[in-house]
Amino acid sequence: MKKVLSLALVVGLLVATVPLAGCGKSAPAASYKVGAVLATTGTASNLGVPEKQTLEMMAADINAKGGVKGHPLEIVIYDNETSSEKAVTLVNRLIEQDKVLAIIGPTTSGDSLAVIDAVTTAKIPLISLAASISIVTPIAQRYWVFKTPQADKEAVTELYKYMQKKGFTRVALITNTSGFGAGGRTFLQSLAASYGITVVDDQTYSVGDTTMQSQLTHIKGTQAQAVICWDTDQQAAIVASDTQKLQMSIPLFCSHGIANMAFIQNAGTAANGVIFPAGKLLVVNDVPASDPQKAVLTKYKNDFEAKYGAGKVNTFGGHASDALNMLVMALGKLDSGLDTAQARAQIRDLVEKTTDFVGVSGIFTMTPQDHLGMKPGSLAMIKIVNGKWTWEQ
Repeated sequence: MKKVLSLALVVGLLVATVPLAGCGKSAPAASYKVGAVLATTGTASNLGVPEKQTLEMMAADINAKGGVKGHPLEIVIYDNETSSEKAVTLVNRLIEQDKVLAIIGPTTSGDSLAVIDAVTTAKIPLISLAASISIVTPIAQRYWVFKTPQADKEAVTELYKYMQKKGFTRVALITNTSGFGAGGRTFLQSLAASYGITVVDDQTYSVGDTTMQSQLTHIKGTQAQAVICWDTDQQAAIVASDTQKLQMSIPLFCSHGIANMAFIQNAGTAANGVIFPAGKLLVVNDVPASDPQKAVLTKYKNDFEAKYGAGKVNTFGGHASDALNMLVMALGKLDSGLDTAQARAQIRDLVEKTTDFVGVSGIFTMTPQDHLGMKPGSLAMIKIVNGKWTWEQ
C-alpha cells in the first residue's frame, strides 16, 4: 500500500551541510520529507490518482533543479482507499514512523475531517485537498489545518448566482450522504432563499448506491425546474444516467466534484448539458490573457498532459499542485538546525503567511482567520457540450 517517491539522496531531518570527515568536500543536504494520504483506489480514485501524479511530477522536477535550497524533496505517499479509518491510520504512520514535516491530503472531505484530531494533537501542518469549509472552520479548532480547493459554500453561491440570472426559482436536490455531499446540501438549503430559489424536494442516497431512479422519480413528480446533484464523479454519473433513463426534461446541475473527464466517460451522452461550477483549469483556453491565473493554468495543463496524456488534466491534480507549492515556499524559508517539532511549527506559520499566491485553484492569501484564503473569481460555470467542457457565460 505504501508508495514512496524515493527522490531523496539522504533520508533524515533538517541538517545543514557539513564537511565530510577526511576530505574537504561537503555532504549532501538531508532531504525534506513531506507526506501525502490520497484516495488512489476506492470511490474517490478519479480524484486521488491525478493528485498523486501531480505530486510525483512536481517532486521530480524540483529535484532535477537541485531540490529546495539544496535539500532533496522526498514525498511519502499512501493510499487510504477512500476510507476514513485508513486515513487516520496512515496519517499517524506519517507522523510517528516517517517523521514527515507536513502532510498533503486527504482527498475527500470526510477523510480530511477524520484526521483533524490526529494532526492537531501531533502539531503538524496539513493541507487538505477536499472542499468542505468545515475542514478549516471553526478556525480556533483548525490551527494546524489548511486547504486548497474552492469551498462548498463558494461553489453553491456561484451556482445559485447563475441560476438566479437564468430565472430558476424552484429546484430539487439529490445529494450523497458523504461528508462532501452533506456539506453541499447544507449550503444548498441555507442559501437558496437569498437567491429567490425554493427547494421543492430534497433527496439523498448513500455511498455505493448503484441507482437513484427512485429518488429521481419522486423529483419528477414535483414542480422543480432543475435538479442539483452534489457529489463527486462516480455516483453523480449514475444520477445523470438515471435522469436520461427516466426521460427527465429539466436540466441537471452538479458540483465541482465532477470536474474530471471520468464523469463524462461514465455518464456518456447523459453528461451533455450538465452545468457545474469549477476551477478555470478545465476551460483554460477561454481564460483571458489578462487573468492572473492564465499563465499558471496553462503551464500546469501543459506539464501534466505532456507527462500523462492529452485530455487527462483535471482540477483535482491542481489542488495538489497548490498544496505542494505552498509547502515548498515554506520549506525554502525554513531556518536551519531545527528539530522535527520546531520545523513543523515554523512551516505552519509560513503557510499561514502565504500572500497573493497565484495557484491553479485560485489566488490565495492565508491569514490567522482564514486557512483557505482564496480570492473571489476562482470559479467558472462550465457546461458539457458534446463531451467537452465549455465556459458557460
